[in-house]
Amino acid sequence: MLTVISSLRLFSYGCVGLLYWAIAASLSWAQTPLPSLDPLAPTGAVPVENSALPAAVEQTYRLGVGDRLAIEVFNVPEYSGEYQVLIDGSLNLPMVGRVSVRGLSLTAAGETIGVAYTPLVRRPLVTVSLLQPRPVEIAIAGEVTRPGVYTLPVEAGAKFPSLVQAIQTAGGLTQIANLEQIQLHRPQPNGTFQVTRVNLWALLQQGDLSQNPTLQDGDTLVVPTVEQTDLATANQLAAANFAALPTESLNIAVVGEVFRPGSHQLTTADDSPDRPTLTRALEVAGGITPSANIRQVEVRRQTRSGVVQTIPIDLWALLREGDVQQDLILQQGDTVVVPAATDLSPEEAVQLASASFSPDEIEVNVVGRVEQPGVVKLRPNTPLNQALLAAGGFSNEAREKSVELIRLNPDGTATRRNIEVDLSAGINEETNPVLRHQDVVVVAPSGLTSLSENLGALFNPLRLLLPFSNFF
Repeated sequence: MLTVISSLRLFSYGCVGLLYWAIAASLSWAQTPLPSLDPLAPTGAVPVENSALPAAVEQTYRLGVGDRLAIEVFNVPEYSGEYQVLIDGSLNLPMVGRVSVRGLSLTAAGETIGVAYTPLVRRPLVTVSLLQPRPVEIAIAGEVTRPGVYTLPVEAGAKFPSLVQAIQTAGGLTQIANLEQIQLHRPQPNGTFQVTRVNLWALLQQGDLSQNPTLQDGDTLVVPTVEQTDLATANQLAAANFAALPTESLNIAVVGEVFRPGSHQLTTADDSPDRPTLTRALEVAGGITPSANIRQVEVRRQTRSGVVQTIPIDLWALLREGDVQQDLILQQGDTVVVPAATDLSPEEAVQLASASFSPDEIEVNVVGRVEQPGVVKLRPNTPLNQALLAAGGFSNEAREKSVELIRLNPDGTATRRNIEVDLSAGINEETNPVLRHQDVVVVAPSGLTSLSENLGALFNPLRLLLPFSNFF
């Protein structure tokens, strides 16, 4: 009985061993190249994907010219190796020749290669790995400093460039970029484009990193223009690391009520983080005139589409309320327009003269019976009696009780008024008003005889001050 059991056991062991040997031999034989004279019927391929790509990129990455791949056909080393996608989008593989993989994912490429080797290998197991991605070529259009086509390298570890990195490469966003409506156009295998909206304002305000997607070869970024510039948003954008960097100099035009209208260069020091602003441009243009309407200043800015956008600025809010958002950061090609005021109260004139964007000194012409008649340079908001003292005071022939003040109006007309003078009085609009740039103070002689003898001396300097000479 024991002999029979032992025999059965030996028979069972032998069967198992024979079965194991048959399976192993079958697997080994299935992975060896077949003779070309006796090809097997296609039985399908098994692709194996093994890529170092990040998971988010791996699903959407499409092969293209320049990608370097590692292809392994399991147990067939003579068909395995490293290959680069050629200029026609194909791989030149041993025995099967060229196989097109342009536009395929890694999985689809493995399937395609497996199908190509199926006539030669029974159920080929194909592993496709991306050793080195090709450089990423993208296009950037719209409100960036330097729109165009850029080729961005893929860093070690298959670290693809991000949207923010691409914008930085293009010089950053302009001040009128629409952060909430940036479009990412990605080509699809069927020839269409997948369009994704990116909201960089959410990244800026909430730190939403999902709004900084990874870019791929062939992507296009479109940065639209805002319909109306919001001053608060523009100033926050200027502080972002993807905003346009300040250049060494900006070419800005300043026209209207400034002392030196025209084109001006605004420079930025290499060690200064400050960006050129509106008030800086007014200072470079010599400051505003006393008749400037600072409530309705305009900054005219040209968009990438060629349309001129007008940004209203209220510098009076900057002076009275400290609203620094009104001091707009300027960019290349801006035009600043300062209109003339139709009416300006004495109190407003005093505040305006002391503003940082007003000139540091004014010129007043003192003529007639003073010791040193002519143009005197004074600090802004200097009163009448100080101007008389700056001209040497009254001469012996002067009528000291009153003088005449002649002032230009914004509309080109002039007003004249007689003012009783007290050289020791404080500032008073009636008796000792604050002077403005280009005011004329006329000191008359003390009597009729002196007036007739010195009439020529009075009129000669006044004729140089047209249109004031027609008042005498």
